[in-house]
Amino acid sequence: MKPRMRKVLLGTGLVAALALLALGLYVARLDQVVREEFEGRRWDVPARVYALPTELYVGMGLSLDDLEQELKQLHYRLQIGADTPGTYHRHEATIDLYARRAVFADEVREAARLSVTIGKDGIQRMVSGKADVPVFRLDPLMIGSITPIHGEDRIVLAPADVPSLLPAALKTVEDRRFDTHGGVDPKGLLRAVWVDLRAGHLEQGGSTLTQQLVKNYFLDERRSLGRKLKEAIMATRLEAHFSKSDILTAYINEIFLGQDGERAIHGFGLASQFYFAKPLNELDLPEIALLTGMVRGPSVYDPRRHPEAARARRDRVLTMLADEGVVTREAAAAAKRAPLGIRPPESGSYYPAYMDFVRRTLKRDYREADLAKAGLSIYTSLDPHAQSAAERALTRQLARLEPPARRKGAPLQGSIVVTLPETGDVVAIVGGRDVGFDGFNRALDARRPIGSLVKPVVYLAALETGRYTAGTIIDDAPVDLALSGGDHWTPENYTHLVYGPVTLVHALAESMNLATVHLGLDVGVKNVAAAFPRLGLDRTPAPNPSLLLGAVDMAPIEVAQIYNSLANGGFQTRLRAVRAVLGEDGKPLKTFPLEVQQAAPPASVYALGLMMEAVMTHGTGHAGGARLRPVVTAGKTGTSSDTRDSWFAGFSGSHLVVVWVGFDDNRVTGLTGALGALPAWTETMLALRPTSFDPAPPEGVAPGYVDFETGRPSAAGCPGTPVPVAVAGGPGATIVDGCEAAAHPAAGAQSPP
Repeated sequence: MKPRMRKVLLGTGLVAALALLALGLYVARLDQVVREEFEGRRWDVPARVYALPTELYVGMGLSLDDLEQELKQLHYRLQIGADTPGTYHRHEATIDLYARRAVFADEVREAARLSVTIGKDGIQRMVSGKADVPVFRLDPLMIGSITPIHGEDRIVLAPADVPSLLPAALKTVEDRRFDTHGGVDPKGLLRAVWVDLRAGHLEQGGSTLTQQLVKNYFLDERRSLGRKLKEAIMATRLEAHFSKSDILTAYINEIFLGQDGERAIHGFGLASQFYFAKPLNELDLPEIALLTGMVRGPSVYDPRRHPEAARARRDRVLTMLADEGVVTREAAAAAKRAPLGIRPPESGSYYPAYMDFVRRTLKRDYREADLAKAGLSIYTSLDPHAQSAAERALTRQLARLEPPARRKGAPLQGSIVVTLPETGDVVAIVGGRDVGFDGFNRALDARRPIGSLVKPVVYLAALETGRYTAGTIIDDAPVDLALSGGDHWTPENYTHLVYGPVTLVHALAESMNLATVHLGLDVGVKNVAAAFPRLGLDRTPAPNPSLLLGAVDMAPIEVAQIYNSLANGGFQTRLRAVRAVLGEDGKPLKTFPLEVQQAAPPASVYALGLMMEAVMTHGTGHAGGARLRPVVTAGKTGTSSDTRDSWFAGFSGSHLVVVWVGFDDNRVTGLTGALGALPAWTETMLALRPTSFDPAPPEGVAPGYVDFETGRPSAAGCPGTPVPVAVAGGPGATIVDGCEAAAHPAAGAQSPP
C-alpha cells in the first residue's frame, strides 16, 4: 500500500474513532441525564387545596335537594343503583350514595356505601351496610391548586389508579409494539409512513410511546434531525434502565392534553377532571377513547372548541379498539352513540379571593422550603355553603343598591368576610362584585376609613376603666376641640342634632358621635388606640381625636380580626385559612395549634356584647335584627365621612360577618352602614342558619336589665325600654323589686357598679 493511501486510511480511521468516541460520550451523557432525572423527582406536582368537608349527622337540618346539590358539587353522578364510587341514586325520602375513597387532614376513608333518609326536619337516619352511622363526612371539595411557576398542572397517578382499558387503548392507537421494542420501533415507523401515504394525511405517528414521553419530558418542540436523533437515543436508554410499567405510568402522567388559559393540562388524571369533572378510574369507554384520541393533537381535537373533530377522532379510536379485539364491536358501537359528555370548564382557582388568603396564610405560617415540596395537600377552613351565601348576598344587594341611573364610572363594589369566632377560622371571603375575578382583593387589600365601626373599641376602653357601665349617663353635647396650629375640631352627629344626657347603651346603639367623642376624650385617645393591637390589629393607629369617629383605614379582614376578638369573649385568635398541610406521604408538615391570647377583660367584653345586642334591637342595626329574630345577634354599623364607605360588622353565636360597600375611586355612595352594608350582612347571616349570641357571664358578673333611656335598673316586661346589660354581683343582682326603679328617671343616673 502506498504511503499516501496509508495516511488517508489512518486519518479516516482516526476521525471515525474520534467520532465514535464523541458519539459514545454523547450517548453516555444522555444516559446519565435520563437515569438521574427519571429516578429522582419526576414532576413538580401542584399543591391541591381543599375546602372544609361537609359533615352529615343525624338531626342535621338538610333537605333531599340540599344533599343532592352537595353531591353534584362534588361531581357525583346520578345512577340507578349507585353501584360504582362517585355515584348516587335518589328515591322517595332516601339518597343512596357510593362515596369515593377520600383523604382528609386527619384520616383516610375508603370507598363506602351510605343510605341517607331525610324527613321534613332533616336527616333521620344514615346506614352503611347494616350499621347505623351517626356522622359521615362527604369528600373534601377541591377548591383550587397552587401550580408551579412554569404553569404546568397535573394529577400524578399510581398504576392502581389507572383503569386497565387506558394502557390497552394507548398501545393500540399509539404504539402496538410497545411491549416488545427497545424504545424505537423501525417497523412501526415504516408502517406509519405507509398508512399515512395511503390515507393522504397524518393517520399514524411514527414515534413510540417512549419517544413521546422523552419529547414531553426532556426536549423542546423544535423539529430537526439532531433533535430526532437525541430523542431516539434517550428513548433507548430509558428502555434500558426502566421497566415498561414505569415508562407507561410516566407517560400517562406526563403527556400534554390541553390548555386552560395559562395552565397546561398534563397527564390523563388532570385531563379527566378538566374535561369530565371526575377521577380517571371512573371514566367509561367513550370517555377513555376521547382522551386517547386527543394525544395526537390536543388543540385539533379539543372537544370544547372542535366537538365534531373530537367525536370523529373518538369514533376512529373506538373502531381501532374493536378491530384489535380490545373491546367488542357491540361495545364500540354503543360508545359511538354516546355524547361527548364534556362538563363546562372550571378555572384552576374556583374561589380566587379565598385562595389569595390561603397563599398569604401559607407564606405567614410555613417555611418556604417546606412549601416547595411536591404534591402537598392543603386543607382549608372554607365552607362552600357560606361562600356561596356571601357571594349571592353581595351581588344581589349591590345590584339593588345601584339602579341604572346611578351607574356612572366604575360600578359599586363590596366585600365580605365570614369567620367562626371561637376558632378564628375564615370560612368565606368575597373580594369584589365579580366573585370569580382573580384580581384586586378588596377583602384583604382595600383599606378604607371604618367610621363608626370604631365605637365598640372606644366603649370597651371605657368599660375597662371600671368607671362606666351600660347605664352610665354621658353627655351628647357639642364638641369644640382646639388642635395644634390653631385649628378646631367640631364634629357633629349624623342627624346634626344634639341629644343631651343619654345612657352609654343608648349612645352606642344610636351611634351618637358627640357622646362618643366626650367618652373617648375622658378615657384617653391613647388608651383607645392601644386597644387595637390587643384585639388583633398589626399596628397601633395614630392617637388623634378623629380616631374616636373612625379616622383609621382598615381592610375588611382586619376589621374581622378585631370583631372576632369581641365575639370570642375578649380572646384573640389569629384568623386562619389553613387547617393542615400534608406532604405527598400523607404526613403533616405542621399542625395548626390555636393561638389564643386574652385581649381584654372578659367582664368588659361581656358587657360590651350585650350593648351591641341593643344596636340590633333598638339602634342602627334594628332592620337586620328584626329579620333575624328570634336569633339574637350583636353588631355595629359604620359610615365614613360623606357616606363614602358603608360598613356593617356583627356576630351571632356561631358566625361573624363583616361587609364593606363603596366605590374603588372613593366617590360618595350616599349609603349609610344601615342602608348599604347591613342588607348584605343580614342576607348572608340568614343563609348561615346561625345560633343565637348567648355568652356565658364571667365570674362576678350577672345578666340584668336597665332602662334604655334612663339607665335605671329594670327587668323584662317593665314599662319603658328595658334592655339586657351586665351588672356586678351574683344572681341576686338580676332581680329588681317591681318596676318602680325604672319609672323615675334622674339625670346622671347610673346602674350599679
